[in-house]
Amino acid sequence: MTKATKPSDLPGSLSSPIRVVVAEDSTICRKALVSLLEKSPGIQVIGTANNGAEAVRMVQRLKPDLVTMDINMPVMDGYEATRQIMKETPCPIVMISSNFDGIHTFDALKAGALTVLKKPTAGDSPEMQAALVSQVRLMADVKVFRHWPGERNKNGRTPLAPKAPPTDVFLPAGIRPRLVAIAASTGGPGALASVLRPLPADFPVPILVVQHISVGFASSFATWLDRQVALSVRIGRQDEEPKPGEVLIAPDHCHMGINKKGRIVLQDKMPKENICPSANFLFQSVANAYGAMTIGVVLTGMGDDGADGLQAMHEKGAYTIAQNKETCVVFGMPAVAIERGVIKQVQPLDQIGSTLARLAQA
Repeated sequence: MTKATKPSDLPGSLSSPIRVVVAEDSTICRKALVSLLEKSPGIQVIGTANNGAEAVRMVQRLKPDLVTMDINMPVMDGYEATRQIMKETPCPIVMISSNFDGIHTFDALKAGALTVLKKPTAGDSPEMQAALVSQVRLMADVKVFRHWPGERNKNGRTPLAPKAPPTDVFLPAGIRPRLVAIAASTGGPGALASVLRPLPADFPVPILVVQHISVGFASSFATWLDRQVALSVRIGRQDEEPKPGEVLIAPDHCHMGINKKGRIVLQDKMPKENICPSANFLFQSVANAYGAMTIGVVLTGMGDDGADGLQAMHEKGAYTIAQNKETCVVFGMPAVAIERGVIKQVQPLDQIGSTLARLAQA
């Protein structure tokens, strides 16, 4: 019998409040955010920080359930504070900033934040305030894991010297891959950049990507990712033929897959579907189109999207890879696929790119 969940077991219940640290250098904004959170039942602000360095120390001392983090702060900005927290004392981090655009969003997600929210103002409607509090409650329940970022170069990027992949990384004799399909959710932007960065511009097969993302941000994400890697990155278009060296990102308002003619298929979300774009849609279409001549990769993310599609790929003989728990921001999607027994290799993030390079040259 499954143990019943008591109200006191739920995140943010009155008997077990969500303990929040607020990092914000503006006194006015800090007071407004603290007030908004503390008037919400089940949320307790246990500390405030004026800069990123203070936030890092406070998280180490107080062990909060969640941190709200501004981006632009003195002493240490929100990006570096997030990186240090996720390396030393990992906990859910929500960036709250007035710089609410695509580039800032994806830099924040790459650093390890779970999401980026617009900084509240006095003119916000009750609905907007409620939405912010709702996101804080949701993110506080995410189980995050430690990040081990490498040294960054002068451009702020993390150069990867990929480890040698395991010796049993190979495709069946006579099979050359025609396509790589990758899916990610929470923590995905940074993970995708890490996986794709080692690959050369002339990578011999196309790569299709589903990244769960808010509507309106897919184009910004593609632009951001294109700047991070040597490959060409853009949004996929209906009926186009993916080319080697291209990374096609699913639009944020519809599913993306491929048909047996090797053409991109875009399909509108069905009324009762919760996830769009869907990793299952992508993986299942890849299995149907190319069978064993494909590679499927599932990266960090909440939920179980992708497991059914990876099972279809596995049954057709495709090579499947899952990111390991230790390098995931959220070990949800990979965990479900691994538990299904449909994953060939479970690898740390910094090995996956080199594995793809080796498999593509099979």
